[in-house]
Amino acid sequence: MIYADRSTGVIVTGATGNQGKFHIPFMNAYARQVGGKGIVAGVTPGKGGQEVSGVPVYNSIREALREHDAGAAVVFVPAGAAMDSVMECAYAGIGLIVTITEQIPVHDTMKAIEYARLQGSAVIGPNCPGLLSPGECKLGIIPAQLATRGNVGVVSRSGTLTYEVIHELTRAGIGQSTVVGIGGDPVIGQTFTDVLGQFEGDPETKAVVLIGEVGGSLEEEGAASTDLPLVAYVAGVTAPPEKRMGHAGAIIEGGEGDARSKIRRLDGMGIAVAERPGEIPDLIRGYL
Repeated sequence: MIYADRSTGVIVTGATGNQGKFHIPFMNAYARQVGGKGIVAGVTPGKGGQEVSGVPVYNSIREALREHDAGAAVVFVPAGAAMDSVMECAYAGIGLIVTITEQIPVHDTMKAIEYARLQGSAVIGPNCPGLLSPGECKLGIIPAQLATRGNVGVVSRSGTLTYEVIHELTRAGIGQSTVVGIGGDPVIGQTFTDVLGQFEGDPETKAVVLIGEVGGSLEEEGAASTDLPLVAYVAGVTAPPEKRMGHAGAIIEGGEGDARSKIRRLDGMGIAVAERPGEIPDLIRGYL
């Protein structure tokens, strides 16, 4: 596994909001199932002393860390303050900050991710489903029941496609080492290159599925950065040019960033590219 395991204590920021209250029980149910620490504390300014599903809530990260050992945080703070929460986590020394919140202003994201980098913290997201290491830990909203332990890493810009692909792999009897949803915003923390670098150092990961979308060139840059066996899928073949494409946050323009050009480049690198998610298990099996 990469980034976190069952021994990692986790703090949820925005714990008393609707999303925090909804997802904390699921994350901790999985932690109990696998014998992990799970969510040890929540943080919401002004709500210290409350509990969410048995998890104590504090007014600040520093306050929570005085009482609990935690190496990761999951951010459910609303968009206007989410990046302040990321910077608070980084300032307090939290090494992994998984940011689920969407619709965060790009300038806020740029500032917070750079600050976190300078503090030595890794940010996954924003606008992402988080991280799941089957049998180890669940940080975010990826449905754990779709996954099973194995040797295939998954890194994806799309939440729902992540779920579909891990379900297809599991149905085919192919387990996953770690699943990372990096998010689809124009500016994100951990990129394909970063996550693939983590997978390269993981002895359990033998091959990786890379799930891309229209916009930018992160998929090609990631594929060029690694020697790991890769199978890719790029969504958006039918997407119209010159349009801003939803949560991918990019404009397809001049033959750059569209799905077909990404597929051509990946194919030119010798990487197997699936036409449909259902083809991925057969393609990845050849590397195992």
